[in-house]
Amino acid sequence: MMPIFFLLGLGLGLGSLIHLSTGSSYFDFIVPGIIGMSLLFTSIFTGSAVLWDRQFGFLKEILVTPNSRASIVIGRIFGGGTTAVMQSILVVAISLVLGFQIHLAATTILALVFMVLIAATFIGLGLTLGSLINDFQGFQLVTSFFTMPLFFLSDSIFPATILPKAVQYIIYLNPLTYGVDGLRNALIGTGTFSIWIDLLAMAISTIIMVSIAVYAFSKTDVG
Repeated sequence: MMPIFFLLGLGLGLGSLIHLSTGSSYFDFIVPGIIGMSLLFTSIFTGSAVLWDRQFGFLKEILVTPNSRASIVIGRIFGGGTTAVMQSILVVAISLVLGFQIHLAATTILALVFMVLIAATFIGLGLTLGSLINDFQGFQLVTSFFTMPLFFLSDSIFPATILPKAVQYIIYLNPLTYGVDGLRNALIGTGTFSIWIDLLAMAISTIIMVSIAVYAFSKTDVG
């Protein structure tokens, strides 16, 4: 429901007051940002599964199997990523009903690739936090500390180019920025960076975060 509220409140409500220099409507601009938000929130909270498994003893049963811990992390990423991508496709479908215009081109299929990369990156972050934190209250506090700044300090809501330079530098260090910009390039044919730069940045972010998640999970305490 949260993506729908953002689409209605910001996309249709605030969008009627905002005119972009690119010529695109604000609603078309913000839809990829809302898709990114849906992926971010769903993915990062996947890490709570580690806490549930630890609490009920299931984590200990998983770790005594012959499977490597890296394969367990990859399995979590595939499972959580499937859920996150399906929810994002639903957001796209609702956006189309509300008037979102997809720019059909050969690169449109890359939107699905960007969804997968965004999901994998932030599931990696969620699993890292879940491996390091032992209680649900702490996990909720820390993930809240990460999710809102990651969302708002990207160009999901407003173009980064209209913000102060100091803020732009922070935004350009945020992997979600490149994920959303890649979605924007793939879906509406316009973006701050080249779609290939976005793809490279997201691939690097995914590799880094998944590697950190594997390392953190290998050190997790089952008690």
